[in-house]
Amino acid sequence: MQRKLGREFQYSILIIPALIFYVLFCVYPFLTMFYYSVTDYSVAQMTNLSFIGFENYTKVFDNDLLMAGFKNSLLYAILMTVFQTALGIILAVFLDRKLATKNILRSVFFLPAVFSPLVIGFLWNYLMSTSDFGLINRGLNGLGLDKINFLGDANLALYSVVLTQLWQWTGWAMVIFLANLQGISKDLYEAAEIDGASSWKKFWKVTLPLLQPSVNVVAVTAMIGGLKVFDIIMALTDGGPGNSTQTIMTAYIKTSFTEGAYNEGAASGVVFFVVVMIITLVMMKLLGKWGRNIQ
Repeated sequence: MQRKLGREFQYSILIIPALIFYVLFCVYPFLTMFYYSVTDYSVAQMTNLSFIGFENYTKVFDNDLLMAGFKNSLLYAILMTVFQTALGIILAVFLDRKLATKNILRSVFFLPAVFSPLVIGFLWNYLMSTSDFGLINRGLNGLGLDKINFLGDANLALYSVVLTQLWQWTGWAMVIFLANLQGISKDLYEAAEIDGASSWKKFWKVTLPLLQPSVNVVAVTAMIGGLKVFDIIMALTDGGPGNSTQTIMTAYIKTSFTEGAYNEGAASGVVFFVVVMIITLVMMKLLGKWGRNIQ
């Protein structure tokens, strides 16, 4: 018994570096942010801070920039989660077949995920530009159609950003689903065929239920990544036009460092943390319930 406890203690020591890293770079910054969120900390008041309670939290909901960031982040995350998951499954099912070029096609679809979102942002900024060198609008003009201001139209800008990110990350989701598909026994499909199931029926009754573990991974990571999106927004629109593509991260940066309202920025960060935690827990519960229903 003592030998077992000693061995477990030795193994427990190995987590100390990771624990220290987590406390220093996750727990401590969050506690500090919460502390600043209940004070009058700003560019004009950086010392002798006073406790002002939850006044900053009420200001968050009266701040048009921050509220636009919350709304856009939520819309962006929902669109990314739904379409990235759906398109990833479609691509995975298609490329799981016996195609002569399937390895090449898999590489082509996955390749955009290798690049930095900043690189992807600059690339699509070039492609979507309304100037003479914008390839997409040049193609539209060649077909006799009017130019589309993808990134300058407040009604289109956010959806244009979503399009670029679907192009970049759907291939990553496809790889996750492919790995799951290759673990599904072919005997299940043969049994379904014997029962007279069509291809559509086999997808709904065999493939999709058994993809539940990978759907969990892709959906949750897409939702969290969508809620905290920052770099692609800065590369493509910088939050414009107006506040149409502001996300909570870009709004946080502008509120805290551009306007110098560190306390309001900290309050928005705490609210954002709570929102992400609630959404993630709800998603995990719903996905878990779906998984139990199909077992």
